[in-house]
Amino acid sequence: MSIKNRKRRKNEREFIPKNVEKYVGQYPIIARSSWEYRYCEWLDVNPAVLEWSSEGHCIRYVDPFQPNRTRGYYPDYYVCLWTKNGKKRYLVEIKPEKDLRLPRNKNKSKKTIAMRETAYLVNQAKFKAAKEYCKKMGFEFRVLTEKTLFRDKRG
Repeated sequence: MSIKNRKRRKNEREFIPKNVEKYVGQYPIIARSSWEYRYCEWLDVNPAVLEWSSEGHCIRYVDPFQPNRTRGYYPDYYVCLWTKNGKKRYLVEIKPEKDLRLPRNKNKSKKTIAMRETAYLVNQAKFKAAKEYCKKMGFEFRVLTEKTLFRDKRG
């Protein structure tokens, strides 16, 4: 089942852009969290954003737990925007800060710690592949968290 055709989770919402000419991806646009939905709103109305898409690039990465296997990673957004230095293109991932570091809280259950460690290692593999992909494509890769999501307006 493709990502676009699977049943939506309860926290996912369809985003309908007002500025449809800026959106260059496939429909429907699915925001998988309230943060992603707010980012879609920002992309849609920001005059510096020239074009954007959701989950439009597939990046192959090596599975850290099965090194002979590659998987596909779809960064949340592609964004092209006008900056004071000209056009810039980004691939953007939106993640909670906790997913970007190894778990520290030893009071959590072993299962929870193992799940968070796995998520961290998989994210690191994805991000490494994304940085390499972006370098080849002339893009920049950004991970936005709750600490930077709406303070860093560059993309």
